[in-house]
Amino acid sequence: MFPSSAPSLLRDLPILIAGLALFYGLLTFARYGVGPFNTQAEIQLSPGALPKYAFFSVARIAIAYFLSLAFTLVYGYVAAYNAKAERIMVPLLDILQSIPVLSFLPGVMLGMIALFPRRQLGVELGCIVLILTGQVWNMTFSFYSSLKSIPRDLHEAAEVYRLSWWQRLWQLELPYAAIGLIWNSIMSVAGAWFFLMACEMFVLGDRDLRLPGLGSYLQTAANAGDTRSIAWGVGVMVAIIVSIDQLVWRPVIAWAEKFKFEQVESAEPARSPVLDLLRQSKIIALVARVSVRPADETLTLHFARASAKQSGHPRRAPLPPWAWRAFMLVGLAPIAYATFRMGQMLLALSGAEIMGIARGVGATFLRVEMALVLAGLWTIPVGVYVGMRPKLSALVQPLAQIAASVPATALFPVVLLMLIRIGGGMGIGSMVLLLLGTQWYILFNVIAGASAIPTDLKEVCGVFRLGSLERWKKLFLPGIFPYLITGFITASGGAWNASIVAEYFHFQGKTLSTVGLGAVISHATDTGNFRVLLAATICMAAMVVTLNRLIWRRLYGLASTKFKLET
Repeated sequence: MFPSSAPSLLRDLPILIAGLALFYGLLTFARYGVGPFNTQAEIQLSPGALPKYAFFSVARIAIAYFLSLAFTLVYGYVAAYNAKAERIMVPLLDILQSIPVLSFLPGVMLGMIALFPRRQLGVELGCIVLILTGQVWNMTFSFYSSLKSIPRDLHEAAEVYRLSWWQRLWQLELPYAAIGLIWNSIMSVAGAWFFLMACEMFVLGDRDLRLPGLGSYLQTAANAGDTRSIAWGVGVMVAIIVSIDQLVWRPVIAWAEKFKFEQVESAEPARSPVLDLLRQSKIIALVARVSVRPADETLTLHFARASAKQSGHPRRAPLPPWAWRAFMLVGLAPIAYATFRMGQMLLALSGAEIMGIARGVGATFLRVEMALVLAGLWTIPVGVYVGMRPKLSALVQPLAQIAASVPATALFPVVLLMLIRIGGGMGIGSMVLLLLGTQWYILFNVIAGASAIPTDLKEVCGVFRLGSLERWKKLFLPGIFPYLITGFITASGGAWNASIVAEYFHFQGKTLSTVGLGAVISHATDTGNFRVLLAATICMAAMVVTLNRLIWRRLYGLASTKFKLET
């Protein structure tokens, strides 16, 4: 961090350099994206190719993240405040998060290639959409849960001051949801790294589609059994994750401290030298004064006038019943046709294929539930301990990001060698890798929940000299409960998703697999068996939705009522 006495130009120099570098990177990526289409891009395992591959992967993840954030804000807002839409949108979100990345792959990639048949852009957009499907759902659940948990007195204050919907969003809803959304964003980006190998290098029947990137580099190295290249790739990935943590996530977490719902300032607020640098920058201050503040004032005034005008006039009559029926018919017609076609495909399944899917459902269900239990046993106490200590959180967060981001396939050679030495098999190996891809959803949400516990409540516990057990019963568990349920919901869906890489591996030219639904989906994708892929995906979605309906949704309702923070 530069001292305040340094010349303003010197303090702004890193920001100028970063802006120019970002601009150059966008130009490079755009030029690459419109280049000639090539489905057989050669992946070089030379360490000298890693900077270029790393840049392409970071660009894809960044684009997918901002698209995910836009989807999160719109979808979560509508689902939280429109009761009729909520009954459809929340179950739909359950279904979408339960569909694994590889099940999205055929439709997404073939559709994009059909739209852009002669351009690399089609495959590139398809890869970005696939990354989006691996990171958007837990962000949306977090934002939706935060909106449902806003204290009633804050809503009443907004009513008293007659805030427009824009003012509510900007001054109440986004600030209240900020901490949970930030920590789930960290988890989403980590999840994008986890599935990067499947998104950048994939086989669809006889089509070998690959893109130059860090994920395809690691997959190629794993296929070749080149442990040296795997080490280089994982090392570069770790360096990128640490850099993003220090340059992006730590400043954002420190900035979000002001949104904690408390009446006493935290004794150990999070700090970030990068945030201090940005706050001292005259360039940032000038941009905010010239563009951001006038735009905010203009939008606030516009929506305030619109809200006042709407309150002074009677609402328009709703659409007549015949119009709603027409809309329903238009929407249901393609759904009915798609259902008919899916039914035809499912009727073509053989008895052996049905039995294989049934065995896979049972095996993966047991692995997922065991992974959730094991993950909860250590992530809840550790997450609370870390979240209550901002200085420790600054040290643990990048380590957790690294552990959450390393793809399972990259870890497989190490895990496999260890299991061979201790006498384990693929069943135990898949369980270990499934746990590696699941536990972080719970950990990051617990840390977010513990970080959001108001300081005044902690001090009350100290005043009344509550013991450790009483603090857990009266403060920690009630305080983190909404975040914990969000973590378990997303971890459950993430575990079923992670099974596609935990139960089926390509290593040294061989395919290693165990009994499980993820293995069925991966094998069906490799062979282009779309009817098995469809049936297995439907089973996975049905399992996730059923569990969410019977268990997690009821706990979600409990979290938004009994454990809502009210004053």
